[in-house]
Amino acid sequence: MKSSYLVAGITLKHLFHLLRRNKISYQPKYLFRLFFIFQSAFWSSLFSIIEKKRFGNQIKAIDNIPGPIFIIGHWRTGTTLLHKLMSLDPNFSTPTLFQVAIPDGCLFSYKFYKPLMQLMVSEHRPMDMVKLGMDEPQEDEYAIFRMTDYSPLERLVFPESGEYFLLNCDSFVPQDQKRQEWDETLKYFFSKLFFSSGKTIVSKNPFNSMRIRELKKIFPDSRFIHIYRHPFKVIPSTIHMFDIVQQQNCLNKNKARPGISEVIKVFGHFMTVIRKDLSSLPADKYYEIRFEELESDPIQSLKTLYRSMGFEYSDEFGKNVTSYLSEVADYKKNKFNLSEDEKNLISTSLENHMKYYNYL
Repeated sequence: MKSSYLVAGITLKHLFHLLRRNKISYQPKYLFRLFFIFQSAFWSSLFSIIEKKRFGNQIKAIDNIPGPIFIIGHWRTGTTLLHKLMSLDPNFSTPTLFQVAIPDGCLFSYKFYKPLMQLMVSEHRPMDMVKLGMDEPQEDEYAIFRMTDYSPLERLVFPESGEYFLLNCDSFVPQDQKRQEWDETLKYFFSKLFFSSGKTIVSKNPFNSMRIRELKKIFPDSRFIHIYRHPFKVIPSTIHMFDIVQQQNCLNKNKARPGISEVIKVFGHFMTVIRKDLSSLPADKYYEIRFEELESDPIQSLKTLYRSMGFEYSDEFGKNVTSYLSEVADYKKNKFNLSEDEKNLISTSLENHMKYYNYL
């Protein structure tokens, strides 16, 4: 699936909400995307109705689920790698690409979508060579966006101007009467995930870096793992990623490649909020891991993380990790070259954070 994958799978109700408050460009490319989204929304709505009749009461009857584990951190810091590794633990469950793509009907519709999605889903992510697949771990922001029609992703799909869609975005949860509905929907989705697996859920979602306090209210027993990485690697990779993702998903012509100053500003804001909100948590409720250490010695890094968080590093998990690392031993990362001026701009703008995390 190479276009409109952020919105395809939404129900008609939430699609109409989005279209009512946003502008589209009436050019063939955007109209074709809109047609594709509409037909997928019809099927998602149908499966949602059937699923609620079959499983709705059972899901609502789930009073308590184990506190989820939230992997947070800015994009391109290694959240995907850590999520994939923890998905190999038989004690944990992670949202899958299918579950976040068809969140309103994923319990019922899997067998109907499987043949189609196996043909449509690309083998790798559009911004790198990370493997994609219906049952591969995926971030839950895509489910949140589809089920609530509230996410900063709205500004990526419907850009209002030529600026970076996250620039000056301070609202990562609704601030009006919709907030309770948003909270309840998020909890409902996690209840569906728990209903499917019966295991503790490990979520990976960079947007949740800005929702730590809200998530603690919804899930009081939740824990957080923050992964960080050198900004010289994060900034250009983020520009590359969102440039591609917006080109493939936007529904109007106001898109523009994110500027380095814009991405630096948002990155700094993320790091400030993460540091502040994590410091308000008990020490046993969060852990911070350095990407460079996870990359150089993933097994030892995982063992240290598990020991610090009180998780069991089982023999089965260890075997799964070793096998996976062998499979991806030849993985090639994207490479980006920064000029000296760009490095100086990053270092100057992010000096406080780079010193704090020992990158300066």
